[in-house]
Amino acid sequence: MNEIKIFCPATIANLSCGFDVLGLCLEGIGDEMIIRKSTEKGIRITKITGADLPLETEKNVAGVAALAICKEAINRVSFEHGFEIEIHKKIKAGSGIGSSSASAAGAVFGINELLGNTFSRKELVHFAMKGEAVASGCEHADNVAPCLLGGFTLVRGYEPLDVIRIDSPSELYAVALHPHIEVKTSDARAVLNPMIPLKDAITQWGNVGGLIAGLYTNNYELIGRSLNDVIVEPLRKKLIPGFDTTKFAAIHNGALGAGISGAGPSIFALCKGQEIAEKVAIAMTEAHSITGIPSDIHISKINPIGVKII
Repeated sequence: MNEIKIFCPATIANLSCGFDVLGLCLEGIGDEMIIRKSTEKGIRITKITGADLPLETEKNVAGVAALAICKEAINRVSFEHGFEIEIHKKIKAGSGIGSSSASAAGAVFGINELLGNTFSRKELVHFAMKGEAVASGCEHADNVAPCLLGGFTLVRGYEPLDVIRIDSPSELYAVALHPHIEVKTSDARAVLNPMIPLKDAITQWGNVGGLIAGLYTNNYELIGRSLNDVIVEPLRKKLIPGFDTTKFAAIHNGALGAGISGAGPSIFALCKGQEIAEKVAIAMTEAHSITGIPSDIHISKINPIGVKII
């Protein structure tokens, strides 16, 4: 195989209480990438559509991730060719639903396929994180992990990287409202306080434990009670016009819980069943419309596969 076309799904990270450690994969929303072998060694970004992003390999998240996997692959498999990458963006940069992670994850997935699946999907997370650092200033896996593995993912630790994949309860739906503004991940991190009160920390790790328990036991009420962030959301919500009103509308109309998707500005809600998800989507859209900012709304089941060949 000399060329591959892949679908790179959007993701929701943090999930309120799980800053930098929790994420989920969405269906139907994502980028497309074409990766092909080339006779010229190295990595080249040959085409980008849908976004104004750099073609320079070292400045592009996909390019940096691709360089990382190729550097390590030399130790496992012999290859004399390079790779060309086309990126067709459908996820808007700065949307908060994993635009940069889709590019990074797609690059390493596609190259790995063309190298004969030298690495496991979990191993690919490490390389994709290198690309994420270009966009956010630090290596984190809460978006690239669900993008590559599907379902929910928990990053138990980073040194060494330890990622656990969790199947989604069958009736769980995600709703994501994307306001047409941009919140850069680096800016969203700048508002955070590196020191937190012990009381808040105890509340937060209790919610993380509750959310994981709820996912494993299909306890939707427990999932809802656990979608509460007392550390990051209070600081970041001021970057998102209409956040409180939109979140209230989601919960008032039956959502299990709602919060900031990734670094924002997207707002997510988790719901039990498609009917409630559709009702919540309408309510969120109407509530957010008072800001005067246009928005897109997405309703999705949890994607169990992650990046895939199309």
